[in-house]
Amino acid sequence: MTTPPGPARPESPPPRGPVGAGGGKVRRQAAQRSSLWVRTYVLGLVVAGVTALVAGVVSVGLVIRQSRDVLREQLSAQADVVSAQLGDVPVAARRVTEILDRLDVDVVRRGPNGGIAGADQQAVRAARRAGFAKVTVDRPLHGRVTIAGVEFLVEGRALADRGAVALVQPVDVARGTGRELLRSLLFALCVGIVVAAIAGVVLARLLARPLRRTAEVAVSMSHGRRDLRVPPEGPKELVEVGESINVLADALARSEARQREFLLSVSHELRTPLTAVRGFAESLADGVVTGAEVPAVGRTIETEAERLDQLVSDLLDLARLGADDFRLDLVDVDLTQLVAESARVWESRCAATGVLFRVESPAGAVVVRTDPRRVRQVVDGLASNAVRATPAGAPVVLALRTVPGAAVLEVRDGGPGLSEEDYRNAFQRGVLHSRYHGIRPGGTGIGLALVHGLVTRLGGGVDAGPAPEGGARFSASLPR
Repeated sequence: MTTPPGPARPESPPPRGPVGAGGGKVRRQAAQRSSLWVRTYVLGLVVAGVTALVAGVVSVGLVIRQSRDVLREQLSAQADVVSAQLGDVPVAARRVTEILDRLDVDVVRRGPNGGIAGADQQAVRAARRAGFAKVTVDRPLHGRVTIAGVEFLVEGRALADRGAVALVQPVDVARGTGRELLRSLLFALCVGIVVAAIAGVVLARLLARPLRRTAEVAVSMSHGRRDLRVPPEGPKELVEVGESINVLADALARSEARQREFLLSVSHELRTPLTAVRGFAESLADGVVTGAEVPAVGRTIETEAERLDQLVSDLLDLARLGADDFRLDLVDVDLTQLVAESARVWESRCAATGVLFRVESPAGAVVVRTDPRRVRQVVDGLASNAVRATPAGAPVVLALRTVPGAAVLEVRDGGPGLSEEDYRNAFQRGVLHSRYHGIRPGGTGIGLALVHGLVTRLGGGVDAGPAPEGGARFSASLPR
């Protein structure tokens, strides 16, 4: 189990403002914002409206242009029919002319002598300007001209008697047809917008429902509930959000359970020296202990007081590790010398319990920029943990080695060791204490967690694993 090194955090001022003020402000801002389903609905409506507007604008020109092309094709076909009937059947020609009048199509004729005549003079002028006089069998007329601001389509065909006929129709007819088509198109677009609005409301509510449930679970979790879970429903992304909330709830439940166990263990560890101090103090006060027994009782009280002081100091350091005002005095430190000084202390302690103590350190200086007091605290924490778990006759090794970019402080022991899961969780507060309490000698569950926090604040990382001596290995790496 390895914790990657990170940069040492310098001292910084404490956060300003009352605790909880930021959370209240966030909640007020969230209450002032519109809900997701409203935003989704409005966005869908805007998209549908813009789409309809763009489609309408584009369609106006397309519809009018298409209507004009259709009108020209119809007029050309009518010109072919009229030219044939005017030449073959005079009675049918009159009927065709009457029908064309009702369709707002004017007939202009050119006689064999070249004279051009028609019922509507504006149509006659349009035919002349379009080049009706030059129409021959091999040269039909397909023209478009503007007379007095009115645009006309002109289709001319030659007749068998060397005359010609022209059909003249104003383009406004095409525009009228286009407007009818455009109105139909706009009506369809409006219906589409209404349908999109209704569908947007339904879709937005369907999307927002699982998010609302997730928010309700999160609020309940903030009030202390740990038994609620978010059901997996909705799109994939919403299911992932719900699963993340569920994972968070499980992690919070485990963390709080460990905190309760840790508090129970700390309470027990605090009560033990306090009970001893109180008992011996009462004995002294009641005169039960007298004469030659007083110095021994005094030393016992002093020992228990030191133990209590160390426990309280560790608790305070552990609590202050996450604070911005946690002080670090960074200087250049020779770790070889620091290990040698620490070894003299732990060698005597190991000798008192029958544990074999050994130091592995390079001959030259290993200099890092760090806080020497905190590094010594790390070494003492690792060594204390190892000596406590190591039986008499087994070894404890305090080692210093270098790797690229870091110096590694390592404590190995010949104790019973740990399982793979224990190595992964060894630096979590109270985990090993709760697992092995009453089974093997142990501390308060604070030491390794404190080591982890100190090394992290110094910009390093910690690691745990099996030791070649048969027990456990705990390492702390510091950046060089």
